[in-house]
Amino acid sequence: MKLSTSAIAIMATLISTATLAESSKPLVSDRVFGSAFAEYYFPDADKSTTSEWSYVKRGYGYGLEVGYNLDETWALRAEFARQHLKQQFSDDKLVGKRVGIDALYNLAGTSAYFVGGLKHLDIDTTDDATALNVGIGYRKYLTENFSVFGEMNRFQGISENFADANIKLGMSVLFGDAPVVAEPTAAPEPVQAPVVVVADSDNDGVPDSSDLCPGTPSTDKVDANGCSIFTEKEVNFTLKAQFANDSAEIKPEYRSEIADLAAFLKRFPGTDVEIGGHASNVGTAAYNLKLSERRADAVARVLLNEHGISAGRVTVKGYGITRPKVEGNTPAAHAANRRIEAVVTATIKEKVER
Repeated sequence: MKLSTSAIAIMATLISTATLAESSKPLVSDRVFGSAFAEYYFPDADKSTTSEWSYVKRGYGYGLEVGYNLDETWALRAEFARQHLKQQFSDDKLVGKRVGIDALYNLAGTSAYFVGGLKHLDIDTTDDATALNVGIGYRKYLTENFSVFGEMNRFQGISENFADANIKLGMSVLFGDAPVVAEPTAAPEPVQAPVVVVADSDNDGVPDSSDLCPGTPSTDKVDANGCSIFTEKEVNFTLKAQFANDSAEIKPEYRSEIADLAAFLKRFPGTDVEIGGHASNVGTAAYNLKLSERRADAVARVLLNEHGISAGRVTVKGYGITRPKVEGNTPAAHAANRRIEAVVTATIKEKVER
């Protein structure tokens, strides 16, 4: 059982057009519609070869529809059609009638729709038949209430095995006014929260309200309280002075270095200094111990008497020959070991930069 080639071609064209088209459909919900149409009917090809179907062939028809749109997607309709069909071996026309109901499903965003329904077919000189039909259509609204449509259906017999088809062209009218659709309420403008400007006068990243150290230099890294961060660092001052053989007299070239030591002690008042005296390994150990003490004492008196350093901050210690700088019994070793040494260490805090 086959449909004719021309019918299939027309059906394919209609399906393609309906699928690609855009919809400009007005509001149709809760509205009754009426339609008038013309059609071309294609009976199953096998019907033209059997007397049971009176050798019926294709022909034209026309009809009326009345329907109701349930919503924007679904609709129901009732159909009545009258047909004038050719016969294979006669010039006489067969008159047919078709009545039935359909459900229509509108495809969102397009003008296409699907059809499904139940039909009763009555053709002269043949037995009545009942068929299920499925199809596809395309509707174009020309005004708010008037549209034209094209539709293709396939009819599948229920008790008898046949497959008919038709192509319909028609026009529809919507009755009644479109439902009133409330205008969407515009969303209120968002309330702009007031912009709170947080004062930070010294630009250290800590608000003035929490800044315990206002006015911090912009180059300083600060803590959560807005105060500069410090790191501890040790600084040292070393004094070395040499003496003539068997002498505790300070040479003139060392007095400026002693003055620098005094300045360091004044800069860091929490520091103390030990002045250690030493001697070369010439003579007895006892004599050299006393000589080393006198050398250390000579430097201490300069700090106290000439630079005002407190006596409680200065300690004098004689080491004699117990801590030679250079080992040996040569003139060079003796000259290097006739000396005093003093080392002062202070801890300072330095700012950490950003």
